Amino acid sequence: MRELDVKQITEAVASLCTEANHQLDETARACIARRREEEDHPGAKAVLAIIEENIEIASAGVFPLCQDTGMACIFVELGQDVHLVGGDLETAINEGVARGYTEGFLRKSIVRDPLRRVNTEDNTPADINVRIVPGQQVKIIAAPKGFGSENMSQIRMLPPSAGQQGVEDFVVSVCEAAGANPCPPIVVGVGIGGNFNRAPLLAKQALLVPLDQANPDPYYAEMEARLLERINALGIGPQGFGGRTTALKVSILAAPTHIAGLPVAVNINCHVSRHREVIL
Repeated sequence: MRELDVKQITEAVASLCTEANHQLDETARACIARRREEEDHPGAKAVLAIIEENIEIASAGVFPLCQDTGMACIFVELGQDVHLVGGDLETAINEGVARGYTEGFLRKSIVRDPLRRVNTEDNTPADINVRIVPGQQVKIIAAPKGFGSENMSQIRMLPPSAGQQGVEDFVVSVCEAAGANPCPPIVVGVGIGGNFNRAPLLAKQALLVPLDQANPDPYYAEMEARLLERINALGIGPQGFGGRTTALKVSILAAPTHIAGLPVAVNINCHVSRHREVIL
């Protein structure tokens, strides 16, 4: 049994929140650069160049990638042979979020109650998802999620008879309805299966898949490619100015479900698909 002081988790989360809001991972940067080269719409190409400039400016660590520095979504894979000491996990994570957003001068956007709208002033509490896994390590992923894109996300409880075509049509319709609101080019996470609460979590987790990585199942890899082509054919383009680059990536995660259901969730992210991770 390995002991791990939760102070290390607090420190890691604080750093991850700051880094994720300033540093876009290399696969995302490469994907945007490639799309700019391939884009033949002058306006779209110009917007993508501005996006690349913004990414470069943010990488200096002073100005964040976006003014909406998001709700802190924290994913934890906790090794079952790790004994946490010095406090509880949830408190440690929230202390890290508070420190990262305060010391990093990041916008604090969380309200304590959804209707009374009083700001917590430190961007807590975080949205925390914990999974117990084998081993003696703790993997932490911080994924700040802005709400311009989050608000465009949807879930649909389809009948099984809708099949693959029904799923694909729903995903495309969500992206079409979103239009320019989520700051395209977008990254599209799709969760299929599970139940009413599992499908949206799958969709959000799908946003953590590197932009250069296809689904390991050829069936779903082909569906990802087909959906990406259909979404880009909508012609919405970067920031809604037209072009062939409405989306950068579609990622699908699937899970077992009930014989009577076909849950499908679409979680949209903007082009700054922010997430950083560390293993303790």
